[in-house]
Amino acid sequence: MKILFTVILFVHALIHLMGFVKAFGLAEIKELTMPVSKPSGIIWLATAILFLISLLFFLIKKDTWWIIGAVAVILSQILIIMTWHDARFGTLANVIVLIAVLIAAGNWQFNRMVRSEVRTFMPSSLSKGIPVRDSAIALLPPVVQKWLKHSGVIGKEPIQTVHLYQTGQMRTKPDAKWMPFKAEQWFRTEDPGFIWKAKVNAPAGLKMIARDQYKDGKGHMLIKLASLIPVADVKNKETDQGSLLRYLAELAWFPSSALEPYLRWEEVDSLSAKVTMTYGGIEASGIYRYTQEGDMVSFEAKRYYNRKGGATLEDWHIQVDPDGYREFDGIRIPVKSTVTWKLKEGALRWLELEVTEVRYNQ
Repeated sequence: MKILFTVILFVHALIHLMGFVKAFGLAEIKELTMPVSKPSGIIWLATAILFLISLLFFLIKKDTWWIIGAVAVILSQILIIMTWHDARFGTLANVIVLIAVLIAAGNWQFNRMVRSEVRTFMPSSLSKGIPVRDSAIALLPPVVQKWLKHSGVIGKEPIQTVHLYQTGQMRTKPDAKWMPFKAEQWFRTEDPGFIWKAKVNAPAGLKMIARDQYKDGKGHMLIKLASLIPVADVKNKETDQGSLLRYLAELAWFPSSALEPYLRWEEVDSLSAKVTMTYGGIEASGIYRYTQEGDMVSFEAKRYYNRKGGATLEDWHIQVDPDGYREFDGIRIPVKSTVTWKLKEGALRWLELEVTEVRYNQ
């Protein structure tokens, strides 16, 4: 698709040079039967240059290429109308470029929105934290203590912010095609919340952009197809509960947050513990399971699953790949996992995820 668009944009740019050549009599252009004045010829040349510049910016992935492309399309279409008999078929190319411009503009606006949200969401400065000591975890269930020691948080400053990158794939139905995605996520822990931004490759060569947010105890999921068409814009109590549970599950990536006051831990058995999070007027619980060594094995909870007839409370299960562990800044965390909805009509393994990079307190 990218190669095809590149060819169209390049050829369309070169065609505009015909008007310049015709206007200044540099060569015979039989395709243009109508006279072209020299001032119009200059505009034809300028339009060709603008298309070529926008193509260059597109190829080097400069996200503002669409601005130049939009100006070029407007000038091009004015010129085509002026020479409609000869140049009318150029309208088709302009329509193709215009669609790409609108998609790029939507993507730019979406990214701009997320950047603004992140600026106000993340703390402007971080306080000097007291290193986590054995005494700080003494009242937690033994298996949670073992997890925290094994993860490497003892002796290190508490994690206040997290910035990480992910890759993976998702699907909405058991028989649906997997959709690859790349994502970026920001967390804060004292005032718990996250912002997650993803680009998803949907079927038929389409793209989706998504932003999931948990802030001040409220969740908000926003998804757009081709950066323009809203697919989901969900804000309700069920989303708030689901976002809280997502945060609760993902704190495995920043283990020192187990000590935050909005969490309560209870022993289930020697290898599992129940954690309850109370925040923003909502309370929800889940169960963490661990290996004998203290690595996380799984997390499970009751979470709202969105259906056409309304959200229903279902079993939500995260399974960690036994070999999917890495250290970042000396902190050992699970980086490979799968997420499954255990629905009444059958299991839906809908997400496969890998964390590729993590930055703490930056």
